[in-house]
Parts: sequence; structure tokens; C-alpha cells
Amino acid sequence: MMAASEAANPNEKRYRKVKLFEPLELRGVTARNRIMMSPMSQYSAPDSIPTDWHYVHLGTRAVGGAGIVMTEATAVEPRGRISPWDVGLWSDEQEAAFARIAAFISEQGAIPGVQLAHAGRKASHMRPWEDRKPIFLNDGGWETVAPSPLPLNAHDIVPTELTIDQINEILSKYKESAQRALRAGFKLIEIHAAHGYLLHSFLSPLTNHRSDDYGGSLDNRVKVVLEVAKTIREVWPDELPLFVRISVKDWVDGGWDVPDSVELAKRLGPLGVDLIDCSSGGAVLEQQIPIHPGYQVPLAQAVREGAEIKSAAVGLISEPVQAEEILANGRADLIVIGRMALWSPYWPHHAASALHAEVNLPIQYARSGIYSY
Repeated sequence: MMAASEAANPNEKRYRKVKLFEPLELRGVTARNRIMMSPMSQYSAPDSIPTDWHYVHLGTRAVGGAGIVMTEATAVEPRGRISPWDVGLWSDEQEAAFARIAAFISEQGAIPGVQLAHAGRKASHMRPWEDRKPIFLNDGGWETVAPSPLPLNAHDIVPTELTIDQINEILSKYKESAQRALRAGFKLIEIHAAHGYLLHSFLSPLTNHRSDDYGGSLDNRVKVVLEVAKTIREVWPDELPLFVRISVKDWVDGGWDVPDSVELAKRLGPLGVDLIDCSSGGAVLEQQIPIHPGYQVPLAQAVREGAEIKSAAVGLISEPVQAEEILANGRADLIVIGRMALWSPYWPHHAASALHAEVNLPIQYARSGIYSY
């Protein structure tokens, strides 16, 4: 017969151990769970300086329980902005504004991350709700640059082909922005090498028609991405993690594809990259993407298994059970929430409740009691 002292306390809450809410160790920092807020451009920085919108937008997702809160694509130089309203990290004013945001995210128990980016040939455009129309020089736009002088379409801006010296100048911009990120208090950098922006356009044979050391063979086409990772690691402390977001495939015959991504990931790992954030597409308009819930999860799994490196799954992951299945079956190490983070800033808390994991609401909100069961 069970002794009274051994009997279960009927008032004691019982929680399940679920993979989604296991901590994730990343060098010297630990994410409290395996949920990352995806980098999502807000196009709301008139002077390319983060505003109160960004403070509230990013801070709310930290309060909402995400383990990692990632900034939107943050340009390393003015030419690298998608639009005039993009944030950047090349000035003291930008650094100070981001420091306030990073501090608040940290105070809420999340890891503050910054995605460093360069828009390449997709720069100098209007915002999505303004139809992404190109802004030409005579209308207040700026010169766009790319590995090859190939516009996105016949009516777009023709980018200037980068010289080797100019490539080296851009590498120095990544280095400077990484130094600013460190001073601002960020604990994680993600290199944006996806979605047809500058670094992805070097990777894809569809957009890279160069005949020098940065074009042609796979070895040459991956060179810039490897150099960016090396350059950032020169100034980014060993105890802090480094991610790279890639488009694992172009979804076009003859384009960048899964085996290429696996090979790139194999080369990035030894350079100090800790995780590959696996998205897809964006290089050319001819892409045919079979979009459905979790459509990019097999890409994350292929990179994880093929390169033996941590991977993140992103793309129409909306249900907690779906997220848990991906992690529990070893298909990825991290779940990246985009649209759902916009729709439901407290998605991580809702997911914990749905999976019967412990819900760790901020103490200020604990009185809600709605997560008790």
C-alpha cells in the first residue's frame, strides 16, 4: 500500500517533457526553448534607424516566450537595403537604437539575434504594400550591385557587376556591422544568404554568370559566403553562435539545389557556423514552389543529416504538434516561426499549453490563470 507521503498531490501540476521546450545549447549561450522568431522585414525605419515600432515588435515576441528573437534583415551598408525604410547597422545611431532593443530582449530571457544582410540586385525597391516597384536613380533610388549584371526582370534595375575590390569592400562592411552588433549586445548573428539577395545570387548559377574566381564552379560560387563567415568570425567571439540562412534550393531546373546546400554547409561548419537556417527560393521569378504546411522541413532534414550540422526548419509551421514532430523525429534542431509570430506574438506560450509543457509566463502576466489545467 502506498504511504501517504508517497501519494501524488492532486493539486500538483504535471507537465510533459517535450522537445520544443528543451533548451538548445549554442556555444556559450543557451536558448530557453527551440523556437526562434523569424527575421521579417517591417519596412518601417524612415532613416534606417530602428524605431519604437521595432522595440515593441521585437520585445513583444521576447515577452511572448520565443527562445531566440531575430531582427529583420539588417543592411550592412546603405546600398544593401531592400527599400529606403529598411533598418541598417552601419552607424552609431543605429547601433544605439539596437542596443536598447537587444537589452530588453535579453531581460525577458530570450537570445537577441541580428540578421546581417545585403539586398544585392533586389535593393532600391518600394515596400511590399507599394507593389515592390523599383526605385530608379532619378526617383531617389540608388545603384544596385550583384555578381552579374542581370536584372530580376526586364523592367527592373540592371545591377552593376561587382569587381573583386568591391567584393572586398563589402566583406569589410560585414565585419564592421558584426563589431557593432557585439557592442549593441546581440548574442547571435545570422548571415542572410537566401531569397535571391546578394550572397544567394553568388551561390546560384542562375544569377552568377561570372568567369573569375567568384563564378563558374561550385568552389568559386560559394567563395563569398565562406569569406563572409570567416570575416565575421574574426571579430565575433568564440562563445557566441553564428547562423547562416540559405535557400536550400531554387526550385528551378539548373539552379542551386539540395546537394549544393549540403556541400556548402559542410564547409561552413569548420569555419565556426553553428546552424543552417533552411529556407528556399527567391533567386528568380520562374521558380515553382510546391507550398504546403512544412514544405521546407525535408530541406532542413537533408542539410542536418548530410552535413552533420544543426539546422532550423521554417515555412508554414503553425501547429504545436507539427513543430514537436519535426524536432522529436530529428528532422531539425530549431523551429522558426514567421507568420504565426506576427499573428500570435504569444505563440510559444500557447504551444506550451497545447503540448502540456510548463508555461513560463512573465510574472506580470501570471495572474491570467488561463494556462492552468
